[in-house]
Amino acid sequence: MPKLLNLQPALKPQDLFVLLALIARGAKPAGYAELAAQTGLAVSALHASLKRAELSRLLMFEARRPTVFRAQLQEFVLHGAKYAFPAVSGGLSRGVPTGYAAPPLNALIAASSDPVPVWPSAHGTVRGLALAPLYPTAPNAALRDPLLYELLALFDAVRSGRARERNAASDLLVAHFK
Repeated sequence: MPKLLNLQPALKPQDLFVLLALIARGAKPAGYAELAAQTGLAVSALHASLKRAELSRLLMFEARRPTVFRAQLQEFVLHGAKYAFPAVSGGLSRGVPTGYAAPPLNALIAASSDPVPVWPSAHGTVRGLALAPLYPTAPNAALRDPLLYELLALFDAVRSGRARERNAASDLLVAHFK
């Protein structure tokens, strides 16, 4: 009898990144070329991400266009993704503010004297504690798309913030998944 391979799909960080990019696009149709340009991923990597997300039942294809299951994605982002893709911190770095230091949380939570979390980036303007982005191209994509930046920063607050930051970020994220 032939051996069965482990065909269990496993999400990768770029899959969540692509799903958040689809949420940021809203009602705008998303073809592979547009999504690749938005996220900075190769079209082949984007296709693989969408297939893994489909197998995980976080999206489906309608008329060959990806459609996110918003309720399932919300549940995953708020309750599971922080365990699947834990925050990885580093030392002081120049970068792009994230978590509570980025909009919209920076208007709700006052920064202390501690260094703020940042995605290390040559395009960054703030010095703070490095927090590895969900995917390496996320900081550049976030700088081009304010709504994607907001979603990624809120997710970082959920996965790395203190209780108050997590709760505020969760409340703001829920509004995006409606």
